[in-house]
Amino acid sequence: MKLSCALVFLLSCLLTACGQSGASQDTEKAVDALIKKTKKHLVYVEGGSFEMGDFGPKDPKADHLPWSVGEDDKHLHKVTLDGYYIMDRQVSYADYDTYTEATGQPKINTNNYSSRTRAPDVPAGVDWYQARDYCQWLAKQTGLPFALPTEAQWEYAARSRGKMMPYATDDGILREGKNYPTREDRRKATPGNSPMAPYTIAKKYPPNPLGIYQMGLNGYEWVSDWYGEDYYEHSQELNPTGPESGALKVRRGGATGESFLGMVTVIRTPYNPDLTQIPPKGSDVEVDPEKKQPYSMSTVRCVVDQTN
Repeated sequence: MKLSCALVFLLSCLLTACGQSGASQDTEKAVDALIKKTKKHLVYVEGGSFEMGDFGPKDPKADHLPWSVGEDDKHLHKVTLDGYYIMDRQVSYADYDTYTEATGQPKINTNNYSSRTRAPDVPAGVDWYQARDYCQWLAKQTGLPFALPTEAQWEYAARSRGKMMPYATDDGILREGKNYPTREDRRKATPGNSPMAPYTIAKKYPPNPLGIYQMGLNGYEWVSDWYGEDYYEHSQELNPTGPESGALKVRRGGATGESFLGMVTVIRTPYNPDLTQIPPKGSDVEVDPEKKQPYSMSTVRCVVDQTN
């Protein structure tokens, strides 16, 4: 029996709708799993006060010398924070792929270069806007006040509630192969086989005393604050949120594979929020305004901010 054109068309539409419904259900299941996982991996950071900034001159382990080479973190100042929750690990590519699928966006970092540092269980490389949008999406999905951490929240957590810890490891010291991945570890983590690529999230090496993994040790981490070079000199004490406006956003920690000095818990790195390159400070070198820093270097973890 021959089917009429109208019936063939109707059946085609029904099959397409069923396929779309199945895909939609798969996405919903993936989102539900991501939300459960995200909530499971939140760590509560009890509020308190600490001296924010480069504590090296007060630290015998540093021979009372600065931990950082920068000038913008030298003004030690008292900060008092309310309690908050923070993700104990960075957002992975698997997490971010679930988000882009659920919101109808294309997958990120799939070109030839970026794909070499892409793997499901390594930190997703994002610009500031993408980092902010992911945290805001979590807020909408959960009804909880997810957001990017402030600079103060990030440093307080990295230093295990403000202790004099230059690195966010289990003991505040960086020991390759003991609490920090070796070059070979990093080579094996992504398809590009590069020691400069991000490392697998929360694998093999211990977290800091609060239970937070790899803060500042596995790629720069975006925070919410605008950058102000002298902000520490006039920062408010209670729950500071940075300058009201600016041109650059702050990243904390360091890029994988760079000097250990770039990974200390107090260092501040200003950068364009869309990752457009900026010339080194004091340099006359011209940069291509269309050229961007590799996305793989900048990552995100969110907080649940109880002050909101």
